[in-house]
Amino acid sequence: MASLSGLASALESYRGRDRLEEDAFVRCVSVLGNLADQLYYPCEHVAWAADARVLHVDSSRWWTLSTTLWALSLLLGVARSLWMLLKLRQRLRSPTAPFTSPLPRGKRRAMEAQMQSEALSLLSNLADLANAVHWLPRGVLWAGRFPPWLVGLMGTISSILSMYQAARAGGQAEATTP
Repeated sequence: MASLSGLASALESYRGRDRLEEDAFVRCVSVLGNLADQLYYPCEHVAWAADARVLHVDSSRWWTLSTTLWALSLLLGVARSLWMLLKLRQRLRSPTAPFTSPLPRGKRRAMEAQMQSEALSLLSNLADLANAVHWLPRGVLWAGRFPPWLVGLMGTISSILSMYQAARAGGQAEATTP
């Protein structure tokens, strides 16, 4: 059921997106990321159930699949954030055409805030991606090579960035509510 509610939430989030998100690349990456997220949860549940001996299947394959889906979702998030940063930067730095006014101050601030949010998402996704690769089977990039303190550091960095973004978004929502 959690996966169905997550899917409904993901579909609902596509309503009212910013104009920048009308970009075909961003739409495609977002849809693929949501698909990876939605497939991740059932795979993780099967792996857990296999470890708990509720299901009689090889849990290692399911853990590998769920971790691969997690890494794919993060990689797509990294690609999305990089693309958004590039597009926002281009919009902020584009020379104004003759007889047009520069970006209004409020619009410029909103775009700068969105750039900061994308940069924080990028850093958070990179920290999580480093850990996701670490948990893949040995032989895949740096899988299994991180010392425990580095795994903890990457998770802590990601968590702090996510909490900061959530607090910032909450503060911005309160500031705009009459």
